[in-house]
Amino acid sequence: MQCFKSSFSVLVLATASFCGVAGLSSASAQEAVFAINAREIGSPSYNPLKETKLNVASNLIFDRLVIQDADQSFHGQLATSWESSADGMTWTFKLRKGVKFHDGEPFNAKTIEWWIPKFKGRENAFMVEAIDKVVVVDDYTVKFLMKNPDPSLLLNMTTSFMGIPSPKAYDALGDKFGITAAVGSGPFKLESFTVGQQTKLVRNEDYRWASDLSKNAGPAKIKRLTLREIGEDSTAFLELKTGGVDMLLSVPTDFLPKLQAEKSMKVVVLPGTEVFYMPINTAVEPLTDIRVREAVAVAVNQKEIMTSLFGGVGAVANNFLVSSLQESKVAPKFNISYNPARSAKLLDEAGWVVGAGGMRAKAGTPLTLKLWTQNGTQFKRVTEVVQAQLKAVGVNAEITVQDPASINAMYKKKTEHQLAVRSYDYTNADILDWFFSGTRLGYPNVSMWNDQKSEELNAKAMKGSRTWDERVANFKAYHEYLLSQFVFAPIYQPPQSFAYSQTRLKLPDTIRGIKLATQSIMDIEVK
Repeated sequence: MQCFKSSFSVLVLATASFCGVAGLSSASAQEAVFAINAREIGSPSYNPLKETKLNVASNLIFDRLVIQDADQSFHGQLATSWESSADGMTWTFKLRKGVKFHDGEPFNAKTIEWWIPKFKGRENAFMVEAIDKVVVVDDYTVKFLMKNPDPSLLLNMTTSFMGIPSPKAYDALGDKFGITAAVGSGPFKLESFTVGQQTKLVRNEDYRWASDLSKNAGPAKIKRLTLREIGEDSTAFLELKTGGVDMLLSVPTDFLPKLQAEKSMKVVVLPGTEVFYMPINTAVEPLTDIRVREAVAVAVNQKEIMTSLFGGVGAVANNFLVSSLQESKVAPKFNISYNPARSAKLLDEAGWVVGAGGMRAKAGTPLTLKLWTQNGTQFKRVTEVVQAQLKAVGVNAEITVQDPASINAMYKKKTEHQLAVRSYDYTNADILDWFFSGTRLGYPNVSMWNDQKSEELNAKAMKGSRTWDERVANFKAYHEYLLSQFVFAPIYQPPQSFAYSQTRLKLPDTIRGIKLATQSIMDIEVK
């Protein structure tokens, strides 16, 4: 376990650093404790330019140019307005005046000119790859000259990876940025964090530039905020019930009845933005055989998982994208659904015959696959059910539970896993590029998928779309091809839910944004 206390000058606070989680109390006025969801546990740093895994704290430390409301409309945060030329080759952004970073440095057009090139060579570079040049028009106006039209540009700008750091602090700290300090312009400053355990934030008293999605322009009403990483759902539930935390940012559906029965608790359910799925490593035997991949994929009984584990709440997943996206509306023949008879037939055709105990083998070699997941109640429970479903068609899946902080590095070894139970939370079809581009083998392309036709469809979707309609059509074609190759098995779409103590917190009447984030956290009051 590593503990870091922010050491950059602006963040040296008079209070003592506290790295343990024992003894946390949420009783102090204007102080709150949130438990982040299991999927976000294990962020190794708060460097939005570098990391591929960030949690909610990142958006509280760093502002972005643009953010989204619940209806996915765009609203300015550090940008006040924007427009694109008719051909999509020029974007002009007007920037907010009077913004300062936590170190006192001003935010202006020069910041953007410095920021965009910093993505070069990073895994997140694809989000700004279409930008050829940043032109400073004046102190608060920038133009993006594009290599090609990018209808995804605004969507990309809303992600956590588009948090804008202080250039002075970033350059001074180098590789230590996000570890010893994380300096943004957001409503909270990083005080300290313990990797895999907790993050402590303190209110930015100078903050006055919240977006129009927050009633409160700033400062935040919460003075100090601790974000705890609790992987076990039962532990998180007990912490909320006993006052160890004031809010669970994610509630497993099977815990909803328990929380709803607690009079002091309030549960809020929002449309889901998450998908559970099982990537299939296409680079290792026997999963190089598409028949075996399809057999594994259609052996997963999505409805049983939704019913037995999640009480019938949520929706089954039959493809890779959240169902609210247009690009998820593929031709029905491409959707992947439970079909044990076809699974058995395909395995027979591939030479994997049923032997003793109903398990399959080929030339004396048993059909045994390594099935990975990460620590956390939901992940482990889903993985165990998938293991049983694979056993029902004669596949022996051996489960390994990895630590959330190290599992992505383990995937990069490329050949040690064959299957994995994972989830992602994202509402943009370009997630297909992130997880299946041949340029990102190992992680995030856990499926190790590298195929010429797939790369051509990817390029057309990512760079060949001039209009939104073209983009939808191109991503739909790419999505359908990936489905046809069985490079993953879709599993489940949970609803988005959180719970909080009504005796401790007062939330705004309307939650703004596609999830509980900065937009609404600005308006949360501690009673």
